[in-house]
Formats: sequence, structure tokens, C-alpha cells
Amino acid sequence: MHVKGGAAIVPAVQRAVSFAREKGALIVWVIREHHISGRDVERFRRHHYATSKVGPTVKGTKGAALVDGLRIEPEDQVVVKYRFSAFFGTNLHSVLHNAGIETIVVTGVQTPNCIRQTVFDAVAHDYPSVILLSDATGAASPEIHEANLSDMRNVSVSTPTLAEWMGF
Repeated sequence: MHVKGGAAIVPAVQRAVSFAREKGALIVWVIREHHISGRDVERFRRHHYATSKVGPTVKGTKGAALVDGLRIEPEDQVVVKYRFSAFFGTNLHSVLHNAGIETIVVTGVQTPNCIRQTVFDAVAHDYPSVILLSDATGAASPEIHEANLSDMRNVSVSTPTLAEWMGF
């Protein structure tokens, strides 16, 4: 679904995924999709599914798909989530733990919601290194984005730019 600030970061996410693939990293795509009835949606969003129109992130619709330019490869892992955090009610921690992952690199939108919740849950799960690529994540405004980055830095999350993370 359209998320303000999302389109601007797609090129950086593409580069980050390409670089990670070149390095042999596990790529995990976290997608949000819901039942057409909205019965698995947060209470405050159910009104989007209570009309005759299809809700914004119904399974199998464009709103639940990755944006153009992002591509899931057969070797990638896909995790379907129903709440802000990619860890809440999913098998993400098991997937990462079983793969021996200790460093998590996060990209995507929205910084104050899905990104923030996922990052704080990664910290709570004691991953030794949580990295949020500051220019491959986004929010509705630069001010909101930066305020959330500042909060995450306060819990030892690294927030380099894509170029810094790639070593340029």
C-alpha cells in the first residue's frame, strides 16, 4: 500500500539488498497482509476493512505486494506479519536464530511504526548488532524520521547511511 515517504527510499533499499546478496547474507522480506474481512487487523485499522471496498493490505492484492523494483528471490525468506513489529506473532526470531544471525540490518517504512517496533523487538531479543540504514528507511516527514532515529540510537542501534554501511 502507499506509505508516505516510501517511494523515495526504494532505490536505496534495492542497493542494500543487492549488496547484501553479493555478501551472501540472508534476505528476509517482511510483508504485511490481512484477511479480506480485516479480522486479523489491529482494532484501530478495522474501519478500513468494514466497507464494501477491499482493505489496503488484503492478501493477494497490490496493497499487500512489494513495491515495483523490489523482488523476492527463491533463496530469500518471507515472513508475513499482522502487526507493526516483524517479530510479534511471527517466526522471524526462529528463522534468524536457526540461521545463526547476530546482525540485523533493517530497511523499509514507516520509521515511527513498523521499523521502530521491529528494531526495539530486535534489541529486546538481544541481537548483538542491530543496524538501521538511515537513508533506506523512511517516514512521513524528515523530522519524524530523525526523531525516531535518535530514539533508536539511545538503545545502541547503529544508524549509518547506505554508503557508510557499504564501506564507501
